Amino acid sequence: MPELVLYEAQDQIATLTFNRPEKLNALSYELIDQLLMLLDEIESREAVRVVILTGAGDRAFSAGGDIHQFSKSVSAGVGTAMRDFVSRGQRLTARLEAFRKPIIAAINGLAFGGGCEITEAVPLAVASERALFAKPEINLGMPPTFGGTQRLPRLAGRKRALELLLTGDTFTPQRALELGLINAVVPHEELIPAALELARRILRHSPLATASILTAATRGLNYSIAEGLLMEGEQFARVAPTADLREGINAWIERREPNYTGRWSEV
Repeated sequence: MPELVLYEAQDQIATLTFNRPEKLNALSYELIDQLLMLLDEIESREAVRVVILTGAGDRAFSAGGDIHQFSKSVSAGVGTAMRDFVSRGQRLTARLEAFRKPIIAAINGLAFGGGCEITEAVPLAVASERALFAKPEINLGMPPTFGGTQRLPRLAGRKRALELLLTGDTFTPQRALELGLINAVVPHEELIPAALELARRILRHSPLATASILTAATRGLNYSIAEGLLMEGEQFARVAPTADLREGINAWIERREPNYTGRWSEV
C-alpha cells in the first residue's frame, strides 16, 4: 500500500502529511485508516509530544472526502455508506479531538469538507494566507458527516455556522480566524515554521499538564459548567501526586527552568 500519510519525527515533534497531492489530498478510506494507525502509534511513543498535521503540495491541506470512492459506497446502499464513509470519518475526527497530545493543523491550501472538519476537530490550527475553507457538502445534496454540523456551531456560533453550512460558500483564512476555526494566519512560506514555533512553546511545559488540559477543555465543552468543573478537579487530582507538579513548583520558587519527567508515577 502506498504511503498516503507521511511520517517524520524530530525533537519531540511528529509531522504527519497527507500524501495525495494529485487528488488534492482527498481523504480516501485507505488514507484515513493509515492516519488512525499512525495516531495509535504516536500516542504510545513518549519521544513524541506534539503532532503537526499538514498536506503535501501547495494546493491543498485536504479537499475533503474522496467522492469517487464515496459514490460507490452510496450505490451499495445506506448501510455500506454509513459503515465505510460516515463511521470512518467520525471515528477520525473524534480521535483527533480526544487525542492526549496537542495536534496542530498547518493548513497549506484548500480545507474543504472533511479537510475543514479535521481543522474543526484538532485543538490548534495555523493557516497559510493562501488557504481557503468551505463546507461544500450541501452542493452534493447532503449534510456534512465527519462532525461538521456539530463542531462548527460550537466554534463559530449557530447562525454564523449555518450560513456556511447552508450556502457552501468558500471563506478566507481571515474569516476562519474570526470564527475561531484557526489560531493564526501567516505568510505561506512561514506556515511550517509557525507551526513548529507553536509546538516548541508547548514543549516547554509538562506533558502531564498538557494532557490534562486537553482532556478537561475538550470534554468540558459537552458538559454543564458544574460538570466541567468536576472534570477540571479530576484532572488536577491526576497531576497532583506527580513529580512534574513538584518540579514545577520548586522551579518557580527557585527561579529556574523546570526539568519535567512526564511520568504519571507518584512523587
